[in-house]
Amino acid sequence: MSIIRTAVPLIVLTSVLTGCAGLQKTDWPTCAAVGGVGGAALGAINSSAWAGGGAVFGAGMAAAYCWVHGDADGDGVPDSRDKCPDTPKGVKVDAVGCPIVAVVVVEQVVVVKEETIVVRDVHFEFNSAKLTAADKDKLNVIAVRLKKDAANAQLKVTGYTDSVGKDAYNLKLSKERAQSVVEYLIESGVPRNQFVSVVGAGESNPVATNQTPEGRALNRRTEIQIIR
Repeated sequence: MSIIRTAVPLIVLTSVLTGCAGLQKTDWPTCAAVGGVGGAALGAINSSAWAGGGAVFGAGMAAAYCWVHGDADGDGVPDSRDKCPDTPKGVKVDAVGCPIVAVVVVEQVVVVKEETIVVRDVHFEFNSAKLTAADKDKLNVIAVRLKKDAANAQLKVTGYTDSVGKDAYNLKLSKERAQSVVEYLIESGVPRNQFVSVVGAGESNPVATNQTPEGRALNRRTEIQIIR
């Protein structure tokens, strides 16, 4: 009979402690009270004088168990190490019970606001602004790029020559050649309204020496400035 009297309170106290885990903090007084009853019952087995001490012991055990193993906000982290005890239900938390902040990686698309395409090796017919077949093949590639990568951009076209010949003549020729390039690009599908200026700069702003054939070839060029 004494075994039964001992076993029943133990079972009750164990059930109370197990049930405390996961309770809200507001329910802990009830849990502790029931634990106190179980503790009093255990104390009374030996002597009625032990009932009071058993009640205190049982209540303390129940409350302590609730603190160590309880999970007031139901996030899976015991209250004893939950640093964010009021996490809303369903929110993912870290090891200490605080919400996991999602790191959003924003990939920046770098848009080149301004660039210049330098068209070289467009030789034109001798002493003329008329394009050759080889010139048109080169400009076809540039037209494809402009339609793909510079749609709606503003285009400024400047023609240059080398230093051979008179300044005034070179200035006029550079403008005519720049205009020829623009007209062919328009025929190739680049919208006319994208070309906001077409000018000739003659032999000004050389990029190489005019004392050698190689240098003069580099200076004979058309620059297409792309402004997005």
